[in-house]
Amino acid sequence: MALPSEISVSEVGPRDGLQIEAKQIATADKIALIKLLIATGLKKIEVTGFAHPKVVPQLADAEQVLAGLRKPDGVRFAAFVPNAKGAERAIAAGIDDLKSGIATSDTFNELNVRMSTAQGMRALDEIAAAAKGTRSRIVGVVATAFGCPYEGQLPESQLFQLFEQLVGMDSPVIYLADTTGVANPGSITRTVEKLRARWPDQPIGLHLHNTRGLGLANAFAGLELGLRDFESSVGGLGGCPFAPRAVGNICTEDFVHMAHELGIKTGVDLDKLIAAAQFAQEMLGRTLPGMVMKSGKATELHDKSVARIKID
Repeated sequence: MALPSEISVSEVGPRDGLQIEAKQIATADKIALIKLLIATGLKKIEVTGFAHPKVVPQLADAEQVLAGLRKPDGVRFAAFVPNAKGAERAIAAGIDDLKSGIATSDTFNELNVRMSTAQGMRALDEIAAAAKGTRSRIVGVVATAFGCPYEGQLPESQLFQLFEQLVGMDSPVIYLADTTGVANPGSITRTVEKLRARWPDQPIGLHLHNTRGLGLANAFAGLELGLRDFESSVGGLGGCPFAPRAVGNICTEDFVHMAHELGIKTGVDLDKLIAAAQFAQEMLGRTLPGMVMKSGKATELHDKSVARIKID
């Protein structure tokens, strides 16, 4: 299949990227980062999450973050919501997209949201009921869609059941999450093709982590399948706090750079995105995994008289 001419990039750094950070990030710094991301042209930004503060302390200031932002026309703010109470808070705060989903793995689901998969599916129905009649919509995510580090490969029937529930909720796109980085380009292709065979009209997206260095390879497999919706994190921030040996999400600026080099439009200003990644790195006070913010774009030319350096 030919590569898509244009794709949609959903930035998840302010939520999925920061939630694992042990050092509490100041609300003002989170707001400043999100404003820089808005300025890049990104149209979908996951700005926070509405989990219980004791479970995810980094997101305890969700309402304050939203209160400090002005959302431009055409931009959608998303937030993770694990249950109906979280959804009600998110709706009251003006969230557009309720990011909600269930892991195919009972073990992972219990670690992540303190529920079994069956309980999570009931919670998803309650979230849908809370959203009904409001301006907020459910955007579905199936976690551990390609396997679980605790239970291994799971029956396809579990993935199909969760996917079907989200299809029934009119989710505009359903993201398959490689939450702990066990996928490879082959498993990405096989899984997407099987879902398309059953639900050919349902848009599918990918939420990828770079746990074993295959993040961009998996994203490219998605592009070859013609997928148009991808989630990534500025600077390569992230890593699920409930995953063993967690590594960050695929890096937004690295992925956007790859897309642009392939001739795929993203609507994102890469230079401004690199600046946002550099701000995130300074904010956290450590080197982040992203490579393009260190090495520069492939199109940049260098003065041969300038000393060559090794980047970390």
